[in-house]
Amino acid sequence: MHSKLEIPQEIMDRVLERRGTAHIHADFNPATTALIVVDLQNAFMVEEHAAAYVPEAVSIVPNVNKLAAALRAAGGTVFWVRNTIDDQTRTEWSHWFDMSSHDPEKAATRQANMHWGAIGHELHPDLDYQPTDVTVYKRRFSALIQGSSDLADKLRASGIDTVLITGTVTNVCCESTARDAMMLNYKTIMVEDANAAMTDREHHASLLSIYATFGDVFTTDELVALMQKNTALAAAE
Repeated sequence: MHSKLEIPQEIMDRVLERRGTAHIHADFNPATTALIVVDLQNAFMVEEHAAAYVPEAVSIVPNVNKLAAALRAAGGTVFWVRNTIDDQTRTEWSHWFDMSSHDPEKAATRQANMHWGAIGHELHPDLDYQPTDVTVYKRRFSALIQGSSDLADKLRASGIDTVLITGTVTNVCCESTARDAMMLNYKTIMVEDANAAMTDREHHASLLSIYATFGDVFTTDELVALMQKNTALAAAE
């Protein structure tokens, strides 16, 4: 697990001046919230099948499962996003693949591990996937950028207004999805201890960027407590 995030005072001061509170999305409605789980697939989490192995990713699985269970109980929806490489991806995003092809053999292995039907493409077996959950296949870092996936359509169809971003890698696919979510007018929260990066430095930098400008950051336990509190308040109204 990554070390705890410490928010510098200058960032906290800036957030408080702009928003008037340290946590602008603490009042989110769980029933209109989506847990978006980004790329927790074997190709990132099981070294023998890894396209890009992220050791910390396995450590966040219990927190992701805890959030998923709590949100389902509160009436929200869980979306499992799976990175996908196929002929469409290679054609429409060719510059990225050109940037990653210095070693053709390694590049081919990475791509094969993310292809339909590959073991690397599958969700990690320890994840608590339920029949009521939704699967999304994405073809870019962000699941919400044009041409990547149908996640935006599915969120709208589900009446979602808040997203909780979890998964790997914090500073790439997770942050990209979070930024686009905010730009599409969703209340956006990244979960500090349910995201994983290659290093603490990258993980923390990404969370600070989101917190300073794009949304909010909470821990798993904080979010579960807020789900219970906000659900109870809504029932009492």
